[in-house]
Amino acid sequence: MPDLFTTLITSPLAKKAGVPQPTRLRRYEPGGPLCEGPVLVAGTGPYVAPLRQWLGAAGLALAETSDAATDRLGAVVVDLSDATDPGQLGLLKSLAPAVKKLRTNGRVVVVGTDPATLEDPAHVATQRALEGFVRSLGKELRAGATANHVLVGGEASDGLRSAVGFFLSGRSAYVDGQVVRVDATRGGNPNEERPLDGKVAVVTGAARGIGAEIARVLARDGATVIAVDVPAAGEALARVANEVHGTALLLDVTAPEAGAAIVEHARSRHGGIDIVVHNAGITRDKLFVNMDDSRWDSVMDVNLRSILRMNEALLGPDGLGGGGRMVCLSSMAGIAGNRGQTNYAASKAGVIGLVTATAEDVTERSITVNGVAPGFIETEMTARIPFATREIGRRMNSLQQGGTPRDVAETIAWLVQPGSAAVNGQVVRVCGQSMLGA
Repeated sequence: MPDLFTTLITSPLAKKAGVPQPTRLRRYEPGGPLCEGPVLVAGTGPYVAPLRQWLGAAGLALAETSDAATDRLGAVVVDLSDATDPGQLGLLKSLAPAVKKLRTNGRVVVVGTDPATLEDPAHVATQRALEGFVRSLGKELRAGATANHVLVGGEASDGLRSAVGFFLSGRSAYVDGQVVRVDATRGGNPNEERPLDGKVAVVTGAARGIGAEIARVLARDGATVIAVDVPAAGEALARVANEVHGTALLLDVTAPEAGAAIVEHARSRHGGIDIVVHNAGITRDKLFVNMDDSRWDSVMDVNLRSILRMNEALLGPDGLGGGGRMVCLSSMAGIAGNRGQTNYAASKAGVIGLVTATAEDVTERSITVNGVAPGFIETEMTARIPFATREIGRRMNSLQQGGTPRDVAETIAWLVQPGSAAVNGQVVRVCGQSMLGA
């Protein structure tokens, strides 16, 4: 979605004057390469050799050393999951020449061990230090490059491959400075091109914006989509459902029987449910001291309480089965807060708590529950934000631009893949590493 600032700085006159241009981010295309350019895999940890083998099998060229690489690098992957003392972190500094060789939209992925699984103070401190390094490096990289961190708990080779693959790919174009934990749960995608083949996915708030794009991306990846939205959005919802060859369900998610209605529709029309994306949400902004009960209650009811009510049916015996996936939409407002959005921020912070608690409850059923927290995403809603606030929002991140609904959808599509079984109870920010909320 073009904006005034981008239009001005990309004009021929601005280019001729040498004004820095926004980087066009590399986004995922089916059949495209996992990463552009050679990948350097370095480190001392146990995953160096397996990662090199996997990336080579994926068709990527491997650079032997940062000094020997003659081409610009597509990515640097570093395994320091075995580091137990801060002195071992000096290896990171030796990789500076490789980072300098990153091409446009390059990637840095650092593999570590989940500090929560450790006891020795020096070991914990060393592994936690990697997070500070990654978040700071992400703010230094330019030209669309990103830095992200994968924490391994136990023997988690399947989960590691899935997470590293996501961060190397164009799916993570607007994901920067993030930490993802993977456990020892095994998983894989029988069909890498269409990993959701045979799956039935429910997407609420699917008539427009981010919800509509989630429906499109899940359908592209093979899922049959049940598009859900309020009756007033019927015409737009029908267009989305027809476009993705799915079915439309006109439903107010705040209705007491909404969850049961979704389960019944899914079972009668498609045989069941494999994926649920709780995307429906509203804003009713007002400074807290001026906020009336209606604004507060409506936001809390749609954004948070409806999910709790629907989950009674969606996670019941007739809802998601073993191997099911649930993703809830939170927001950067729920992490960092936002002026004039105490109701919205409270509801979205509540979603994060819901994700954490629910994930623990359903682990034994091999169901995963995760969240996605978008930052500044270019939608019809953000287009109505006052000019100055909108332009600041676009630039206040490491990638110095707004994201797209597709960026949110791609992250969700990764989280609901069979291969992402090792990721559970986490919230991934899709915000270009917003300068707010870490």
